[in-house]
Amino acid sequence: MASLLVLFVFFFISSCSAQSYNVLSFGAKPDGKTDATKAFMAVWETACASSGPVTIVVPKGRFLLRSLNFDGSKCKPKPVTFRIDGSLVAPADYRVIGNEDYWIFFQHLDGVTVYGGVFDAQGTSLWDCKKSGKNCPSGATTIGFQSSSNVVVSGLTSLNSQMFHVVINGCNNVKLQGVKVLAAGNSPNTDGIHVQSSSTVSIFNTKISTGDDCVSIGPGTNGLWIENVACGPGHGISIGSLGKDSVEEGVQNVTVKTVTFTGTDNGVRIKSWARPSSGFARNIRFQHCVMNNVGNPILIDQNYCPRNENCPRQVSGIKISDVLFVDIHGTSATEVGVKLDCSPKKPCTGIRLEDVKLTYRNKPAASACVHAGGIEAGFLQPNCL
Repeated sequence: MASLLVLFVFFFISSCSAQSYNVLSFGAKPDGKTDATKAFMAVWETACASSGPVTIVVPKGRFLLRSLNFDGSKCKPKPVTFRIDGSLVAPADYRVIGNEDYWIFFQHLDGVTVYGGVFDAQGTSLWDCKKSGKNCPSGATTIGFQSSSNVVVSGLTSLNSQMFHVVINGCNNVKLQGVKVLAAGNSPNTDGIHVQSSSTVSIFNTKISTGDDCVSIGPGTNGLWIENVACGPGHGISIGSLGKDSVEEGVQNVTVKTVTFTGTDNGVRIKSWARPSSGFARNIRFQHCVMNNVGNPILIDQNYCPRNENCPRQVSGIKISDVLFVDIHGTSATEVGVKLDCSPKKPCTGIRLEDVKLTYRNKPAASACVHAGGIEAGFLQPNCL
């Protein structure tokens, strides 16, 4: 009891001693029309030079911002909190940030928290440009974290990103909770949350409606926990695409738990390019998932070769092993509810299907498995392994 009291007093004193800076004091105007980029960077420079914990306050209102880079490489080490009560708004002209990698970017930080806020990237006009076939910029990711540790993102809402909504790259110990991602189901390349080259990442209590993967998991991910997520519309939760490069880090120790998929193109998916690679995916757990009219509820696709470019007549070198699908039930929008299309060169091993109950038009959905080995139990579909 005494130790808990000491801990409470420590955090109380720490929070009270944090220096607070309000963007309004640096000239930002919450009218959604006046460019607040310089004001935000001025706040950051002041916060960066501070020797103790810092809180940057963004009050209610709409703040127009071009691309921002919060780089901690030259800052004095300290925890930084962004408390955002208002909305950050990108320029209506998509060309202003469309050629940037990120709209809002955090890098080289140890101890950064982003609490609250609506990030409105106004990406619809860029989507329209891409759909028209014109020469368009690729688009900016709304918010990115790179080469950082001890990151917390809580209560953030991302609207209409030009491209990916949230990217975690090269980070350690990251927690995302209460995040909302909202974009049209036909918005191109608008992945909700993308994780790669990162360790010990968790995603909790999140709702993602978008035009691409709700969560995409790239090479180098080790220790990812996803729980209590609502996904749809979108392409589901995907590991991959893996094997794009011949020498590539693997994906391991991933748990996807208590997720509801509604009207998505896929449910839980592992996909790899059909070409040689040193990568792998292992120790993956998909548990307690509900499928509501999902195109491919359970899918391993190791013959991924869009437009038949750079991979015809090749096979995947990605080794997929120790994958558990347990307590996955609901409805499939296609006849084949379980498809395990593994590599003939490196067949899937250690696949376990347990208590999988999927229906298609009120009948058990079919299964199709190639080069997959493992066991199954409590399975509604015909034998697959």
